Amino acid sequence: MLHRTDVRFRVSHAEATPDRLAVRDSLAARLNKSADEVVVRRLDTKFGMRETVGEAKVYQAPEFATDVEQEYMLQRNKIGDREGAAAELDEAPDAEVDAGAEAATADVEEAEDEPEEAGADAEEEAEE
Repeated sequence: MLHRTDVRFRVSHAEATPDRLAVRDSLAARLNKSADEVVVRRLDTKFGMRETVGEAKVYQAPEFATDVEQEYMLQRNKIGDREGAAAELDEAPDAEVDAGAEAATADVEEAEDEPEEAGADAEEEAEE
């Protein structure tokens, strides 16, 4: 129906919280998917902790992501915006992007498609 899988993950990092694109690229590589098929919905780092918990949606094809996801989420994840992503890579120092991607290790937990209402239960689970 939505052609996606919900993924919860945990990223351990030595430095500052890695940026959304570094996490997306790392998660896509770990799941053998294209970066355009992964939409990072949430990243949550508790103060003083070196661990980030997040949620992502992994689509079967980039077209499904652009059909289903809201525009602002596509912009945050640089999906469908090849020119903007290329310009940003030219401006960003390579060392920062590489360090964030290499320093982060992720534990990934996949879940089947869940109704949006189940999101409240998942948040309660994460708080415990």
